[in-house]
Amino acid sequence: MATSTKPSPTTVRVDQYGPVGRSPWMDVDWREHQRWVTVGGRAMNVIDVGPEDPAGTIVWIHGLSGSWPNWLEQLPVFARTHRCIAMDLPGFGASEMPAERISIPGYAAAVDELLGILGVERAVVAGNSMGGFIGAELAIRFATSVERLVLVSAAGLSIEHQRNETVLRGLRVARNVLAMGTGWLASKSDELASRPRSRRAIFNIVAAHPERLPGPLVSEQLRGSGKPGFVDALDALTDYPIRDRLGSIAAPTLVVWGEDDPLVPVRDAWEFGERIPDARVVVYEDTGHVAMLERPDAFNALVREFLDED
Repeated sequence: MATSTKPSPTTVRVDQYGPVGRSPWMDVDWREHQRWVTVGGRAMNVIDVGPEDPAGTIVWIHGLSGSWPNWLEQLPVFARTHRCIAMDLPGFGASEMPAERISIPGYAAAVDELLGILGVERAVVAGNSMGGFIGAELAIRFATSVERLVLVSAAGLSIEHQRNETVLRGLRVARNVLAMGTGWLASKSDELASRPRSRRAIFNIVAAHPERLPGPLVSEQLRGSGKPGFVDALDALTDYPIRDRLGSIAAPTLVVWGEDDPLVPVRDAWEFGERIPDARVVVYEDTGHVAMLERPDAFNALVREFLDED
């Protein structure tokens, strides 16, 4: 497996795209693990699942226009050994909008507050896209709380102060499409996801081969889209600099990317790896923005290996 602490332009070939067979998440009654937690005076939808005697805690933070099901391929797998906490960020999924305007520091503070309420003093933090940006901010501002950090196609570099640049165009297209999600798109998620052609049309903004992903998995992603926090969160991504502060991240960090990410360029993977002192970079060939869904077996094995490192 091609990895390094000083990144080089190499990638990892993975033959299997998408999950193999019936995914474990399909056999979980998630209502048993759902709880409502008041954070910042507003209700947050939280999934809290794991064994009675966990080896540790992993916090999973979704991306822009996402929700906690972004981690469906990970939660039941890692919950065999770890307490797994996944939330709908304020303004997304089923969570209420925050009392204050959405910002990256505000989201990091909300996650830190949530962990305090849940009695978690230290955790592995994994984030995709905007969730990676939030995870990095957590590791900077609340360093003692972050044991290890996993960044999956994390935002925060190319997008910084580039409101009119190419890197934002795909996100603005997504905004226009996903704005329908509050009504039509969310209500039609099962129907749209059942057909490979419509999966391709709707989900190719994030995945390299959405038609090859299972319909139920894509349906769950669409169901959480089009929420009121999208526009404010998109603005928040562009006006909060983090590049020059990445060197203060002390937690061992795993950076995972898709070589064909249509939203965040793969060059950002190498820059994250260069700027974070203890970082390891893995890039998957023929993979888009959501490696955890597109290459779940390889991704889970990689994260498991990362957790087991001394």
